[in-house]
Amino acid sequence: MDAILAQIEAHKEEIRTFETTDPELLEAFRIRFLGTKGIVKALMGEMKNVPADRRRDFGQVMNAFKETAEARYATLKEVMTVADAGSTGPDATLPGDPLSVGGRHPITLMRNRIVSIFRRMGFAVAEGPEIEDDWHNFTALNLGEDHPARDMQDTFYLSRRPDMLLRTHTSNVQIREMQRNKPPIRIVCPGRVYRNETVSARSHCFFHQVEGLYIDEGVSFADLKQTLYSFVKEMFGEDVRVRFRPSYFPFTEPSAEMDISCMLCKGEGCAVCKRTGWLEILGCGMVHPQVLSNCGIDPEKYNGYAFGMGIERPAMLKYGITDIRLFSENDVRFLRQFTAAT
Repeated sequence: MDAILAQIEAHKEEIRTFETTDPELLEAFRIRFLGTKGIVKALMGEMKNVPADRRRDFGQVMNAFKETAEARYATLKEVMTVADAGSTGPDATLPGDPLSVGGRHPITLMRNRIVSIFRRMGFAVAEGPEIEDDWHNFTALNLGEDHPARDMQDTFYLSRRPDMLLRTHTSNVQIREMQRNKPPIRIVCPGRVYRNETVSARSHCFFHQVEGLYIDEGVSFADLKQTLYSFVKEMFGEDVRVRFRPSYFPFTEPSAEMDISCMLCKGEGCAVCKRTGWLEILGCGMVHPQVLSNCGIDPEKYNGYAFGMGIERPAMLKYGITDIRLFSENDVRFLRQFTAAT
């Protein structure tokens, strides 16, 4: 009995002098003294060897021993908690953590820029469905079922609705606007379009367009050229060179394609401009009389012009991007470059 009491006093002295700021050492202390196989539990088991007349006193000694161990553990635990709160807790006097600021996609920046220029010229914005029927996408635009021009646009048709497709241009919006409204009509139609093309540095199976339409009395090709000259000069600067080339589109007559000098290579030739120094940015022409008739507009009284351009190509020129695939890869490192441009 006396030997056990001497052990308890020695352990109590050890407990009182124990100091640590290490959570692992404190946990080891708890396990050693208060664990299921700890010293307190083991000494409690000696109760059976204590004479009956001294068991009450021994029990009181053991309770005091256990309370000493528990109190020391609780004190050190509280000290550590306060220290942790002081070192890692928020300081209300400090400025807040900076938040990562996002930015608009370069395609969105370019779309907004193009639309803004045409808005100032008096064009309204019109939008329409990306899933379209054949009539609005092809037939109304003077492309009959057997028209060879359909081969120019490899189309994604819906498997369950072969009469429906993913639009190949935003001209479907022009058709819907001409059906709904009477001239004068002056609109631009931005949106995403789809074509079954090989993905490369210069082309993709989906891209974005802005098309324009102006229908009124007495509209001429000179009006079209001056509108596009003004747009290009404001978009790319006064030094850009422009040329028109005769072309063919079934929905315009006459038709032309508009090229500007390549801003990436300064006209010297690169992979983007196919070593020519010129880059086609849009197609245009006077609206075909048959298209007007298809939409219920009298071609004897009204005429007009239309144009259409991709958004990716002007964006590549504006921001010096040499691969169109970068726009759709969602690489944050690429997109962060345009945060300041928003």
